[in-house]
Amino acid sequence: MKEFKLTAKMRAYKWDELTEEQRRVVEVAKEQIKRSYCPYSGFHVGAGALLANGEIMRGANQENAAYPSGLCAERVALFAAGALYPDQPVKKLAIACYTGGHFTKEPGSPCGSCRQVMLETEHRYPNHKMEVLLYGEDATYVFESAADLLPLIFVSENLKG
Repeated sequence: MKEFKLTAKMRAYKWDELTEEQRRVVEVAKEQIKRSYCPYSGFHVGAGALLANGEIMRGANQENAAYPSGLCAERVALFAAGALYPDQPVKKLAIACYTGGHFTKEPGSPCGSCRQVMLETEHRYPNHKMEVLLYGEDATYVFESAADLLPLIFVSENLKG
């Protein structure tokens, strides 16, 4: 038997410790919660994806009475980026959550499907890490790479055997 220890690097920042660029993309994510459609859960999620060309793609969660038919904010923003700017890597992805009349104190965490899409989005552009920012009122968690959120990666090379 072999035992492995997986680690992920994450930093927690106060708002004034973030760079101007980080704050800008987080503000987009926070603004996007207004466009969230979540009549079933009441849990609003917004996302902003800063591309290498300076464009910011926006996303908000979209629920559906047939639950699997909805889509998370992160995937809305990343799929829009891939469709509109397929040659542009995503530099930063910010996510904000809002429920009960306020932003969550602790940052929300992306679901497994979103983590996989984030990882593959990053993997499409070799040598371009996608910084992930999870906003909470008390702190913003910053990951240097989407791979830090999903350490055992599954990407196109895995399909080749």
